[in-house]
Amino acid sequence: MQTVKPFPLLTAAAIAFAPIQGGAGGRGDTFAILPHEIADLDAYRWKKRPVLIFAPSPDDPAFVEQSALLHAAREELLERDVVVLIDTAPHEDGALRRGLGVLGFEVLLVGKDGGVKLRVQKPITAEELSAEIDAMPMRRREMTD
Repeated sequence: MQTVKPFPLLTAAAIAFAPIQGGAGGRGDTFAILPHEIADLDAYRWKKRPVLIFAPSPDDPAFVEQSALLHAAREELLERDVVVLIDTAPHEDGALRRGLGVLGFEVLLVGKDGGVKLRVQKPITAEELSAEIDAMPMRRREMTD
């Protein structure tokens, strides 16, 4: 059996504002650390579909599984304008983690309109995530354009 490593964690310097300012509009990095001071996802509205992964630590088995599942589907995610934002540091009391009431492992899919479309407490496959996205009216319009 082949082992798939989770996506590499970025250094604090690399993520300071790059995911919010630089990556929100383009097709840049699919995976980024969610800065703890970010209180909303307005920078992504109408441009990206954020998938938020919250975990109690980077070693959490559910997080390791989830990151491997999504890393393997990077192209599929790019095609759907997905950006994966991770927070594996509950001790830093991130604004979004606090605002969403996240306690343990959780995955949230946020639509381009800014609304939470899916919230699960276990790893989700890329196929399940893609099916959720492809069922959205905006995505259906994108596929016909």
